Amino acid sequence: MNTRFLVSVTALAALAIASVSAQTPAAAAKPAAAKAKSSAIPRTSDGHPDLQGVWTNATITPMTRPTPFKDQPTVSDAVAKEYEKKNQEVLESQDGASNGPLLAATGSAGTGGYNLLFLDAGTQLARVDGQARTSLIIDPPDGRMPAMIPRQNRSQGGGGQGENYAGGGYDSIKRRPTSERCLIGFGSTSGPPMLPVLYNNNYEIVQTPDAVMILVEMVHDVRVIRMNAQHESPALNKWLGDSIGHWDGDTLVVETVNFKPENRFRGSSDKLKVTERFKRVDAGTILYRATMDDPDAYSKPWTIEYPFVATPGPVYEYACHEGNYAMEDIMGGARKMEQAAQKK
Repeated sequence: MNTRFLVSVTALAALAIASVSAQTPAAAAKPAAAKAKSSAIPRTSDGHPDLQGVWTNATITPMTRPTPFKDQPTVSDAVAKEYEKKNQEVLESQDGASNGPLLAATGSAGTGGYNLLFLDAGTQLARVDGQARTSLIIDPPDGRMPAMIPRQNRSQGGGGQGENYAGGGYDSIKRRPTSERCLIGFGSTSGPPMLPVLYNNNYEIVQTPDAVMILVEMVHDVRVIRMNAQHESPALNKWLGDSIGHWDGDTLVVETVNFKPENRFRGSSDKLKVTERFKRVDAGTILYRATMDDPDAYSKPWTIEYPFVATPGPVYEYACHEGNYAMEDIMGGARKMEQAAQKK
């Protein structure tokens, strides 16, 4: 399991959206007026919005906007429903097959190792103010990541490895991606930024005046956001970075830096700063926004936005053994098979 999943799911979404596009007008109808939001949001004893509870960010909205929707950051509800229907039909048509978009998305093509039972990426496009979004990226306005700075042009120390770091291989457990070793969730599900992935998109938030804890369902990762504090030394890098929070009115703002090289986001460098904003807009929704700023990796900052929706708990155990020690036996067996073949 690694970030190739998220890329493949985006490709699958593009396939579905292209099919829908062929059946609908090129210019989508104007979205319906946004539903009024209640101002009576729950608050803690210190007066801040209460973010506590269990939430999900599951959505089939892709990270980057597919070409058929190039000039449409949102689409009408009718187009959205057709997209969602087509996406589900594509998945169901490949359920149990030995190849096709579903298994390509899960890295199981040719094995039949995954089926719909194992997937829980949601069934709907993300909706903000009642409008269906065609991409998680909202800035740049075209819904696509800005150009990346070539590694040879980066300053010394720049150029993070990320989960799919170059030089992978099968001769050492430590050279496998961190998610495959069950050390951390794949696809930046734990963040920051906290992205929706193929399954286990649930989060539990516990809030105090001094700290906010986010328990991530996948690989039971835990983020601790220290409130009104100072960042620690860059030498003390962490899997999920060093997160410092403060309140800007009714919005929780979190700045995170100092990521471990093995978990830097999408080719970012040691200069990556992720600024997240959590705004509870009603009793059942937190509007989540994250801006990635890395002058050594991206030509300009870029921003994603989507809702976290309240969901019944609890968050169950994610039974992925930390370190995945069985891999040592698997690799050892493969080496012995190779040796036996050479002797013949």
